Amino acid sequence: MGKISGIFNILATPFSADYAVDYGSLRRLARFQLDIGAGGLTILGVMGEAAKLSVDERRAVMDTVVETVAGAIPIVVGASHSQLETCIALSEAAFAAGADGVMIAPPPMEDKSDPAILALYSEIAETISGPIVVQDFPPVNDVIMSPQALARIAEAIPNARYLKLEDPPLMQKIDAIRGCTDKFEIFGGLGGMFLLEELGRGASGTMTGFAFTEILVAVFEAFKDGRKREAEAIFDKYLPLIRYENQPVINLTIRKALLKRRGAIADSTPRKPYNPIDAGTLAEIDWLLKRVGIDDPTQKLSL
Repeated sequence: MGKISGIFNILATPFSADYAVDYGSLRRLARFQLDIGAGGLTILGVMGEAAKLSVDERRAVMDTVVETVAGAIPIVVGASHSQLETCIALSEAAFAAGADGVMIAPPPMEDKSDPAILALYSEIAETISGPIVVQDFPPVNDVIMSPQALARIAEAIPNARYLKLEDPPLMQKIDAIRGCTDKFEIFGGLGGMFLLEELGRGASGTMTGFAFTEILVAVFEAFKDGRKREAEAIFDKYLPLIRYENQPVINLTIRKALLKRRGAIADSTPRKPYNPIDAGTLAEIDWLLKRVGIDDPTQKLSL
């Protein structure tokens, strides 16, 4: 079983012009992430458009990526679903296919109390024994998990040892959780915008879909090796691109446009509903690439 640590790319789900899943591009994208140094892949996340896929499509995407990666790096599969039985079934299928973990956010809940959240994860863990990545991202479910609630999950459920934290203020919440438990490996997200600060607070890495994974890998490796000035220099150089990709409303559309420019996918269109980008945004992407010194986005950056 692969180690869940470092830089995990939240893999995009490519679609063809008629909005069908493009499995050829999916294989190409998975190989591309391997080539540029991703430490792992997280598939079927929010920015992987999992909510727009049928259960059968989710299974097919999972099988395609697991087969393509062939154990080269660990894979975490998003298994969140509004129906608990479907979440559990997706989790079981993921482990049966060879996944190294499943990522689960609470579904929208009437009872959002700490005991109800703990009961939910406990029920899931009674059925599956593999690693669970708890996803803390309130915009997807309107469920806010306090540091104390998250700590109770880590303390009570042996296979819930990982947390994907996207509930700002991120760094303060990392410290608050650390004050309650040391049993969570904590990962950031939010496009990598706060990777450097998250690592400074003790995060184990990040799970995000930023189109230039190798930048985040270089920051992580330099930081973990004690080369903090180098990590800062790399992060600061490319921060305009990180910031621009992660702008609200159109972040997914920009990310897919960048992945297409990188030659990683054939078509950049998300599945409906989505927010399109205009000609001005495409021109600004060209401008940004020049500003940060990326002459050929199809090549792995030399960092």
